[in-house]
Amino acid sequence: MIVLEKRPQASQLWSLATPVVAVLATMVFGGLLFALLGTQPVEAIRTIFWDPLFGEFAFYYRPQLLVKGAPLVLIAIGLSLGFKAGIWNIGAEGQYIIGALTGAGVGLAFYPLEAWYIFPLMVIAGALGGWAWAMIPGVLKVRFGTNEILVSLMLVYVAEQLLASMSLGLLKNPQGFGFPGSRNLNEYESANSWINQNAGLHWGVVAATIAVIFAYVLLNRHMLGFHIRLTGDAPRAARFAGVSPGRLVLFCLGTSGMLAGLAGLFEVAGPAGQVSIDFNTGYGFTAIIVAFLGRLHPIGILLAGLLMALTYIGGEIAQSQMGLPAAAIQVFQGMLLFFLLALDLLTNYRIRLKSREVA
Repeated sequence: MIVLEKRPQASQLWSLATPVVAVLATMVFGGLLFALLGTQPVEAIRTIFWDPLFGEFAFYYRPQLLVKGAPLVLIAIGLSLGFKAGIWNIGAEGQYIIGALTGAGVGLAFYPLEAWYIFPLMVIAGALGGWAWAMIPGVLKVRFGTNEILVSLMLVYVAEQLLASMSLGLLKNPQGFGFPGSRNLNEYESANSWINQNAGLHWGVVAATIAVIFAYVLLNRHMLGFHIRLTGDAPRAARFAGVSPGRLVLFCLGTSGMLAGLAGLFEVAGPAGQVSIDFNTGYGFTAIIVAFLGRLHPIGILLAGLLMALTYIGGEIAQSQMGLPAAAIQVFQGMLLFFLLALDLLTNYRIRLKSREVA
């Protein structure tokens, strides 16, 4: 009989090894999935993980690691602060959308004026949009004790409807021949987030780097970071230490919403280029995988974000060259979170084999 036996203390070895083992398990079972779809599994795994870095067209794909990784890292850093404190923001996708809408809305309101202050105003609007959207579950939780998981998740669908409405209405390009979507912000110099497009460098990459440094300093050198970690590890001890649960909820949800809103703004003003019905690509949900894969540690999240960006790029190559369906790549990414959470159990428990007792 297989039983789980609680460890006297968490295993540091398994804590460090779990992400690596989870990635290897994902490769093995993902390969089986690809084989069932009639694709050579080894070739598919090589295409996803090797070709973007060292393949024939790696010079083109490498800059895309920054493009795909920046929003994932930026959102995951914000989510990790709440997750460490036991505050579960599952609606970063909605905050990402609202940040893009408010930021792009400010930029388009000034069109065709060219001025240096337009982009900074867009950044402020994007951050405030994401923050305000995250404050809805935050205030409801603090004031009425609602579940932030359900409220934040349901608001994603509201944000998606707002996105569709704006693409077909208020933000629709009047010179777009009736097609949904806004003007192309990449053609509007004052509302453009690119720094060096050939290198994949835009202001979202800079913001993600700053967010990693900020989170590291906050969690390791500031009293607020200590309160966040204490609340997640020992809620009763945190209350006795004078930590205000309500303020912590508002801070964590507000910060994660602000960073998700910034990610949306930098994306719409850079790689995406415009507000469109299909603007959201699931970054807000994928960032949850990134946060846990990085063990909720800022440096780990940075590495996990680049790894997940690699699966995005490699998945697109596999779709075009090998005919793999997009859903298979999404399942492959989902496997990573599944194995990560499953194997994470071994950090606090060990598996024992015991013989059944005869009645």
